[in-house]
Amino acid sequence: MAETQQQGTDKHIDADMTQGRLWVRGDLSGEAGAELYATVETTIAPDVKEVVVDLSAVPRMDSLGGAWLSRTAELLRQANVPLRLEGAQGQVRDFLELIRPTLETSPPSPPRRPGVLEAIGDTAFAALDEARDALALSIDMVYWGLLAPFTGKGLRWRSLLDELFGIGVQAITIVVLMNLLMGLVIALMSAAQLRQFGAGIYVADLVGIAFARELAPMMTAIIIAARSGSAITAELATMVVQEEIDALKSMGFNPVQFLIVPKLWAALLAVPALTTLAMLAGVLGGLEMGVFFLDLSPQAWIRETLWAVTVDHVLHGLLKSVVFGATIVFVGAHNGLRVQGGAQAVGQATTRAVVMDVVLLVILDMVFALLYQFME
Repeated sequence: MAETQQQGTDKHIDADMTQGRLWVRGDLSGEAGAELYATVETTIAPDVKEVVVDLSAVPRMDSLGGAWLSRTAELLRQANVPLRLEGAQGQVRDFLELIRPTLETSPPSPPRRPGVLEAIGDTAFAALDEARDALALSIDMVYWGLLAPFTGKGLRWRSLLDELFGIGVQAITIVVLMNLLMGLVIALMSAAQLRQFGAGIYVADLVGIAFARELAPMMTAIIIAARSGSAITAELATMVVQEEIDALKSMGFNPVQFLIVPKLWAALLAVPALTTLAMLAGVLGGLEMGVFFLDLSPQAWIRETLWAVTVDHVLHGLLKSVVFGATIVFVGAHNGLRVQGGAQAVGQATTRAVVMDVVLLVILDMVFALLYQFME
């Protein structure tokens, strides 16, 4: 073996760079580290497949020595030559463990992408966990919202009034305006067809029944979901991120009873009331179109509407509005309490809640339509 001894100031390094082996003598300090780096940089043979540094004779190592060792590892990494350290003991071994990520001569392999079956399994388990959380939340909401108030547990009346104002009173303007405009549009589109047959008066029947059974409950629910459902999710998600929910639990408060039940009762009361206003607004919008476009008298329009729209139609719409209101609060609370992360996670949970609300509302409306058909 042709051995070449590299002479530093204190002879810290012995090396045989034709074989890619170096021996460090004494403490691995800044001076020894610089000599190690210079040795590798200037005398490494081009056909060396691996560089081995023997640290068995090194009793101590400081931060400057570690920095030069990391720089040496980076030099070898750029040359695609692996670096192996051997023989380290005691304090040197512990120090190397701290800086080991900087000594890796090759970047860590990227994580393996899951296969199709693994992805399906992960999705299924995530869905199962979410379903379990949703079931637990629904049980808590039923107990604390519908059973506990009648067993002496009571309601937070001040919070209920605040939520009624936020969910109900402040939404009156937008609900009435949207349904009024929708009534104008529906009446205009219907009149364009029915007047060809001299049946313009039946536009009143169409508008009245459509708003009583379908449009008023659905339009109101979508508006409340976008306006109040998103606010519920954002509020609860922010409290989770700021650990306020954990603080409530540590003080002995149940988050469902303390935060969600007032919102639930506010929605159960406000959404049907808003739906009633939406029915009237939709009929009023149709009335304006009937008077100015079909030349019908207000008396004829109102009489035809009262004849066509029955109590059954109105009750059908109000029943749906109650279910829609409970669904909006449930979805908002579910997504808010499951958030993990920071501000970005709050925004994602809010968006997810609104999308989930709209999808569930359409599905529930379809279920009600099927049940109504079977019951007739």
